[in-house]
This record gives sequence, structure tokens and C-alpha cells, in this order.
Amino acid sequence: MTRLFFVWLHRWVGLLMTVFLVLVGLTGSLLAFKGDLERLMCPQIYGRPVPGRSRLDIATIAEQVAPRVPNGQLVTIDLMDPDQALLAFDPRIDPATKKPYELGFGQMFVDPWTGQELGRRRFGDLSQGRINLMPFIWEFHITLLLGAAGAWVLGIVALLWTLDSFVGFYLTLPTVRRGFLGRWKVAWLIKRNASAFRLNFDLHRAGGLWVWLALLVFAWSSVMLNLRPLYDRVTQAALNYQPWYAHYAPSAPASNDPPRLDFRAAVATGDRLMAEQAKRYGFTVGPAVMVYRGSGDYFYFARSSRDIRDKAALTMLIFDGNSGALKLLDLPTGQYSGNTISSWLYGLHMGDVFGLPYRIFVCVLGLVITMLSVTGIYIWWKKLRAAKKKASRVEELPS
Repeated sequence: MTRLFFVWLHRWVGLLMTVFLVLVGLTGSLLAFKGDLERLMCPQIYGRPVPGRSRLDIATIAEQVAPRVPNGQLVTIDLMDPDQALLAFDPRIDPATKKPYELGFGQMFVDPWTGQELGRRRFGDLSQGRINLMPFIWEFHITLLLGAAGAWVLGIVALLWTLDSFVGFYLTLPTVRRGFLGRWKVAWLIKRNASAFRLNFDLHRAGGLWVWLALLVFAWSSVMLNLRPLYDRVTQAALNYQPWYAHYAPSAPASNDPPRLDFRAAVATGDRLMAEQAKRYGFTVGPAVMVYRGSGDYFYFARSSRDIRDKAALTMLIFDGNSGALKLLDLPTGQYSGNTISSWLYGLHMGDVFGLPYRIFVCVLGLVITMLSVTGIYIWWKKLRAAKKKASRVEELPS
């Protein structure tokens, strides 16, 4: 009786999730190579090394580029890509209308060797052409283009997916203990020269088993990304977990004016504070790769020996934009066990660990998720047809 209930549960939860998993599986396969595809489609937004010239630092880029957008306020400089500087702007307030200026863009690409502007875009706006194709796919992947509501829907789907992963695993187990391993071995295999139904069944069952742990990681990390309050509660109940935003109180600016520290002073302050923290907690650190200004504070990111991701830096500190006082240090690993696991979940989900081989795996996994969804639908459809035929025969029997 218990097994029949779980079969019923797996069937209907799977049907409910199918469309969503196909969409996120296919888009996730593309996003595994987001940077590579963007380079292929939009090479013009990447710079080229200049012989004998080093990359410009964050402060110099800020000083060169910010005056080019008088109606905008520079809020982020990102140098995580070696051949691109990505700058984000917010519109200033028009004193005449008391409304924000219309900039027509939110991001600017700059050559990190020369400071030359390479392009602008409004993130995710397909009307601007292929420069926004990958951002559009990204937005679709994380929100279905429905904003916060879409993120919540995908979060609920992720929670169902997590729970259903255990149900699906349970249903692969033999119903009797005698010869357990021999009987369970069948669940891991795909029978050759089988009927279409048996082939789909084997692909669904064996395919899910072979990548079961990876599916669980992606399901639970999706909960982390879309249902953060629930993820935080569960992780805090099981581990020492201290998310940075739970201990951060922003310094609200008194006006729309930027904080007293400009980007050059902020980088110098961040360099000093990060060096002090590295010495205190025993890790090595490189130069800043991203600085973000928001709510009167600066968020300073640098690569360090505590990072796990290949491209993005997660070692972060926050300091007051007026006084330069340290407010918070957030290390991706080694600080709290729950934070370390969360960093790994994030890196694994984003395909930003273990280099090219893992990104290939993530791409293939997205296709496997699609295959599992399609084969699940086929199995349900065949069983539904069989049940209808059986019911029809029963009705035709003489009374």
C-alpha cells in the first residue's frame, strides 16, 4: 500500500513539474557555457591585451568612465572576466522633474587595457539584439520572465523536485530483501532490443539513478536560489550557518548623493581592510575584482585562497561608505560549515567549479533532466492508455 502511494505521488508530482523542468533543463544547458556563447555572439564587448600595458585598476576605470555618463551614477565595476570591465549605472534624479533620468542602458562594457567603451545594454532586453540573448535566457531560467512571482514558482517546483528525488530513489529499490543487490542491479541497466515502452522505462529509471546525486544537488541548490527563507531555516537547523545578509544593516544615505569615499578611496580602504582580515584569519588574497556601491556602503570582492569558484570571487567584505569602518567579512569557505556547503552548492549549480569538464557535465545534465521528464510523460501516457483499454474491455463484457 505504501509503495502504491509513492508511485502515485511520483507520477503526479512529476507531471506537475515536467514543463518547468524541461524549460530550466534546456536553458541550464545553454547557461553552462554562458560566457563562451556570449564571446561567440558578441566578441565586440571584449577587449584585447595591449603589448606592454597592464590592465587598468578599478579606481582608474571609474575615474575615466564615470564622467561619460553625467546623468548616471556608477554603482558597480566588475573585473572578474580577464578581458572585460563590466560597469553598472543607476540613473540620477532630474532636479527639474524629480524623476530618474532615462539612460537607455544599465550596463556598459569597457576595454580593461585602454578604458575604451565597447558597448551598452539594458540587461535582458531582446530588442537590443544578440547582445542580450544570454541575459534573456538567464532571466528566463531564474524567473520565467515573471519576476519575483516566477522565482517563487520555480522555488516551489525545486522543493517538490528535492522531495521527489527521494521518492524516485525509493521506487528503484527491490520490494524484497532476498538477493537485494542482484535485483537492484537491474534498475541500473538499460535493456537492449527492448520495446519502446521498456526502453523509455529503463532510460527513466536508470538515467535517474546514475545522476541521482547530481539531480539532488541541483534540486536543493534551486531551493537555495529561489526559496531562500526555507533554505536558511533548514540549513541553520542542521549546521552552523550565518548568511551575510542576516547580520548586515545597510547605512542608508542621507540623500541621493554618493558616499564620501569615491571609488579610488573605496578601493584603497577595501585593500587595507581585506589585508587585515587575511592576516587575522590566515588566508591569502589578491587585488579587488569587483566593487559595488549601495545604500551608503561599499561591497568589496577579491579572489582569495578561501574561494572555490573558477571565475567569480566570493570573498567579500562590506564597509561604511563615509567612515570606511568594516561592517562585515564573508568568506565562502572555512568560516562557518553551513556557509561552506552553500558556497559549494552555488558553485556546482552555476557550473563554476572544476573547469571545462564540469561545465560539459552540467550541460549534459540539463539534457538528462529533459530526457527524464519526457520519458516520464511517455510512461504515464502508455499506462493511461492501457488502463483505458482495460476499462473498455470490462464494460464490453456481458453482465
